[in-house]
Amino acid sequence: MGPHYLSSLFAPRSVAVIGASERPGSLGDVVLRNLLSARFKGDLYAVNKRHKTVHGLPVFHRVGEIKTDVDLAVIATPAAALPEVVADCAKKGVKAAVILSQGLNLTDPLHVKGLNDARQHARIHGLRLLGPNLFGIMRPELGLNASDYSGQIKPGNLALVSQSTALSTAILDWAESNGVGLSSVVSLGATVDVDFGETLDFLVNDHQTQAILLYIEGIRDARIFMSAMRAAARSKPVIAIKAGRNGMVLQSPYTHSGAMVGSDDAFEACIRRAGAVRVRSVADLFAAARVLTSNYRVAGPRLAVVTNGAGPGVMAADRMADLQVRVAKLSAETITTLDQALPPAWSGSNPVDIIGDAPPERFEVATRACLKDPGVDAVMVIFTPQIHTDAVATAQLMVKLRKEFSKPLLMVWMGEAKVHAARQVFVDNRLAHYRTPENAVEVFFALAVYQRNQKLLMQVPGPLAHREAPPRIAEAKALIESALSAGRRVLQGHEALQLLSYFHVPIAACKPATSQDAAVAVAERIGYPVAMKINSIDITYKTDVGGVVLGLKNADAVRDAFQQIMEGTRLRRPDASIQGVSIQPMVKSRFGRELMVGVTHDAVFGPLIAFGSGGITVEIVSDRMVALPPLNDFLAAKMIKSTRVSKLLGEFRNYPPVPLDAVKAVLLRVSEMVCELPAIREMDINPLIADENGAIALDARIVLAPFTTQGGQYGHMAIHPYPTHLSKDATAKDGTPVHIRAMRPEDAEMQQVFVRALSEESRYNRFMNTMKQLPDSLLVRLTQLDYAREIALIALIDRDGAERQIGVSRFSANPDGESCEFALVVADDWQGKGVGTLLMEQLFDAARDKGFKLMVGEIFAANGNMLKLMEKLGFEIQPHREDNTLKLAIKFL
Repeated sequence: MGPHYLSSLFAPRSVAVIGASERPGSLGDVVLRNLLSARFKGDLYAVNKRHKTVHGLPVFHRVGEIKTDVDLAVIATPAAALPEVVADCAKKGVKAAVILSQGLNLTDPLHVKGLNDARQHARIHGLRLLGPNLFGIMRPELGLNASDYSGQIKPGNLALVSQSTALSTAILDWAESNGVGLSSVVSLGATVDVDFGETLDFLVNDHQTQAILLYIEGIRDARIFMSAMRAAARSKPVIAIKAGRNGMVLQSPYTHSGAMVGSDDAFEACIRRAGAVRVRSVADLFAAARVLTSNYRVAGPRLAVVTNGAGPGVMAADRMADLQVRVAKLSAETITTLDQALPPAWSGSNPVDIIGDAPPERFEVATRACLKDPGVDAVMVIFTPQIHTDAVATAQLMVKLRKEFSKPLLMVWMGEAKVHAARQVFVDNRLAHYRTPENAVEVFFALAVYQRNQKLLMQVPGPLAHREAPPRIAEAKALIESALSAGRRVLQGHEALQLLSYFHVPIAACKPATSQDAAVAVAERIGYPVAMKINSIDITYKTDVGGVVLGLKNADAVRDAFQQIMEGTRLRRPDASIQGVSIQPMVKSRFGRELMVGVTHDAVFGPLIAFGSGGITVEIVSDRMVALPPLNDFLAAKMIKSTRVSKLLGEFRNYPPVPLDAVKAVLLRVSEMVCELPAIREMDINPLIADENGAIALDARIVLAPFTTQGGQYGHMAIHPYPTHLSKDATAKDGTPVHIRAMRPEDAEMQQVFVRALSEESRYNRFMNTMKQLPDSLLVRLTQLDYAREIALIALIDRDGAERQIGVSRFSANPDGESCEFALVVADDWQGKGVGTLLMEQLFDAARDKGFKLMVGEIFAANGNMLKLMEKLGFEIQPHREDNTLKLAIKFL
């Protein structure tokens, strides 16, 4: 791989400070002093129209006067000069600029126009802009302090990316005071150009960065953000703080889901699915980063506590309960070991209170026993200075245990002067240590959440969940279009249930009626007893207006109920538009549990799926889990397990268990719906009755909104679902049927077999390497795809009932958003049979679907067969600018 496209911004070889000054306290003075004092490892230029020298550097009047290339311009001029300065940088060929200009007011039309003009110049000439309204960037290892922060930050392995200047400087001050080193500090500011997504894209490939810390106030493009977050979290820990956690909940007059799910739910779902960790404070940010970069890993949430004081043990247990960290149940063998080694008065269980006068050896034997217990995922050791205790000797024994066991060992040495030397032992040996039990529990919780979220990250849902009976998408779209064409945003009750049935969600039959006679006719066709519900697009809570009557056993009861519902509803809601009633058979379920499956729409992340307790108390109970679609079996099961109502789905008292596969199936089918039907804005399936026989939707409400597709078929989603539409059946030149589809994670072994079978020449042509098989890391990278930024298509043939891969084509998006880079390889015994052409033609369609205008690829100059195929497919073959052993293939799509 060549240099990253943002290397000029984050690893410049030359920097020009435009507006450099010697006037004390001026921005140009502060920035230039920072670069000089940090000893920038590159060429440094000063630009100012009025001076000849600044801080000993010769001054250029314009950036264009600099004779050599300039990678990065740091703009410290007044806001009014910004358009002119950016235009000069663009003409000079500067690759990146940091806009530090002060006094820029983004509510002032003149300033906004100036910024837009500057951005236009930059785009035309390929100049990338960071800012404005930021404090700058820092890369301590390179001596790059292109900011107005004057402290001395030492090099380290943590990167900080922040949208807040104030918080960034506070974090830097904290890091400086605590000796925490940083690999990068990136202040994003108003993000007119470079944003979170591209910054993460650089940091994930930065070898100096081992963990990424984010401070987030807002997200401009959820798809790009999620894609970059997921890519980063696959290789290094990502830890985030979000502002506005307790902001206003997004209210909706239409559904329970809209009233219950707010934007913080969406962000929480995003973090879980991205494989990152969310923390609540700056201290937690660095504490989590320290432990995650120390290669601590946990297998589960079970924590054991060893303490020489009952009070601190209770404090730890209380915080564990708050965070739902499990108190590990010690095995009988461990209890026996502790009985033999500890005083008779020890606590007898976890937390393990080894009594206040515990010498170092007692700490060691208790901690060792807990670490060896297979039911323990980590151990917290709490030391309080008391008579006969030795803080340093105990700390030294803990260091030895840490080297002996792979399980996390969290040290809590409480106090100050008497434990100071022991803390230094931990510092010298890079052992995680804390001052309070609560802080250590929170760090362990972050560890457990990280491991859980990493499992969620690896979930790449495959094709539509209900494979044996494909959804009736065309009929569903027709129903929605009919409602929208009539100017209706809300589907009537029977229409909502009908839409669910198109995706094979089990429903109770539902028929509309607009008069007493029609209601009787419908009831007699369905069969008594029946339920009657008001049918109004304006009424969400039917029971609140007396709009539900159950157990109607004959025609007279139906007539009376119709009149009762209509009169009562008109009285309570005279403003409501009433379309009549809906009639359903009474669903009898002695052991039914009321559940709710909902959909809401977040302004940034798009559709969200909610699951939880249902019925009329749904908002009061507020028991729900929210997730970003698309879902698969694993994700759906996680959603269910994360709710309190899940405990009622198992066997208890005389209630038989609910088959969870039936509940999961509903979640998966709803996930299909929101993927395929972008016009669905909100949805409630409430109640969804689940019992020993399965699950059935008794009522549903669906809110629609016209949707203009942007960014391809799934432009409404933060996570791109599996591209089923790219599947195709074709025929090779010899008549062999070939099936082409997008690659899935479960194809990993087949991909490995395919690569092993390639000739050495084919492997070298594809990977520019003589490897005989794919390393695990590369295999994961090639098969666990982010369909938002890359597509891999595999060609399959049937061999005795088993699939065999005979070729693969793929592309990945380039940062310009308009082009992509492709690769192609075909099994040696299938070359020359048209397989490569079939794969590439389907790849062209996939690239056009995403709006790409250009496809490029690097091919060995000696690979004549591939060059001929590319020419046949309409590629222009050009010499490679940097390597004469390669050719560049370019095709306009």
